[in-house]
Amino acid sequence: MRTTVGWQAAGPATPLLRAPLERRDLRPDDLAVRVDYCGVCHSDLHAIRAHDGAERPPLVPGHEFTGTVTEAGAEVTGFSVGDRVAVGNIVDSCGECAMCRAGQENFCHTFPTLTYGGVDRRDGSTTLGGYSREYVVRDRFAYPLPAGLDPAAAAPLLCAGITVWEPLHTLEVGPGSRVAVAGLGGLGHLAVKLAVALGAETTVISRSPDKADDARRLGARALIVSTDEQRMAEARDRFDVVIDTISAPHDLGPYLRLVALDGTLSHLGHLGPVTVDAMDLLVGRKRLSSAGSGGRPATAAMLDFCAATGVAAEIELLPSAQVNEALDRLERNDVRYRFVLDMSDLD
Repeated sequence: MRTTVGWQAAGPATPLLRAPLERRDLRPDDLAVRVDYCGVCHSDLHAIRAHDGAERPPLVPGHEFTGTVTEAGAEVTGFSVGDRVAVGNIVDSCGECAMCRAGQENFCHTFPTLTYGGVDRRDGSTTLGGYSREYVVRDRFAYPLPAGLDPAAAAPLLCAGITVWEPLHTLEVGPGSRVAVAGLGGLGHLAVKLAVALGAETTVISRSPDKADDARRLGARALIVSTDEQRMAEARDRFDVVIDTISAPHDLGPYLRLVALDGTLSHLGHLGPVTVDAMDLLVGRKRLSSAGSGGRPATAAMLDFCAATGVAAEIELLPSAQVNEALDRLERNDVRYRFVLDMSDLD
């Protein structure tokens, strides 16, 4: 085993603590990556708050990071020491099921191996995430980081970015498309940037009228306040695609009514049960869909697109020693729009 250092959860109500971590020795198809920048995701917060350190395996969060290759296994041909890479929330899959063969490893029938809190497919160990100075990853699940991307601002693309890219790309959003993004947070601000870069006429739906300036700065044509019944009624049947990034449980009806004939509401933010009135789907032949993360081809394509169009996350960069401050502020929604940790202070 090889050793590194990172930030480990001790329990749901206690701060993350700096701790030594073990990484596996390199397999023939592995890369050792020095983690330079790691995004802080709401999923990290949920995992920490649910973690009982006394009864569960160690928890080291972090599943959206960029870094530098420091060592490569004997069979690795696509990467060299010194290459800049990005790693997302999936680090392995079966490679054999219909989903994996289709390039949708995120939907692997035997469940993909997650970057943290997952089970290694070869030795059964628990995966430890990117809140650390080194990560060992199978080369198939590392992505070349294009030269045009800032490595800190690129880190959230590996989670929030690919999550919103999947439906935008699959639904063929482009010039002439009318897109609404519900919620302007970590997911939503990247959905706006990507929709605009794809050429869509883009509108933000938000409870907060004070985000109107941000929405326009990000490229949106307008902001509709979701509690303004008149504006919402005027927008009925207007949008070909509505990207719903709202993280709390909510009624989908008002957002389905914004969807145009044969359009789609892609429900991304809240992953719990939903209730839908069939009439909201029937009138207009509307579709309700969802998505999560992305497979290898889509992730690589998203990174190339972002480099070509200048899309990256709006971030607040903090030294990793301030990870607990970042998590506390994230819980209060006190960030515009994504925290990223600089891991260099772990040296």
